[in-house]
Amino acid sequence: MDDLIHLADPPGTSGHVVALRVLKRPAPGSKFLDCEFTVSTETVTGSFPVGITSFDLDSWEEALDSLAGNRFVSWLNSGRTVQLKIKPLSPRAIGVSISDDPSSQVTVGLPMSPPVGWIEDHRARLVKARQVLAG
Repeated sequence: MDDLIHLADPPGTSGHVVALRVLKRPAPGSKFLDCEFTVSTETVTGSFPVGITSFDLDSWEEALDSLAGNRFVSWLNSGRTVQLKIKPLSPRAIGVSISDDPSSQVTVGLPMSPPVGWIEDHRARLVKARQVLAG
């Protein structure tokens, strides 16, 4: 399955990666995509399970619109699951934070330099995720 989110620093840099991987196709009639956030840095590697709904996908689309406008976003902030925050730092850098407040209480924050066109790439990933959820 494809990643709904895949943020990675360019080769030869820190090697930071944050991804939201779709683990499998939903069962017929299911309203959730079984997913897993993964975070990888020089010193931390972790994963956080999460179920994504069509409402969450709509909210991610709004978040991408905000990011395209160079604005801070907080996604999946219902308190039921892991929360993703992305803050534009400069034209070529963002700050990414993953917080697992409901479960482990772990938060990982890292600076990243995603490639040019990363927002458009994530819009295409969103279309694919919607198709998978629709069955």
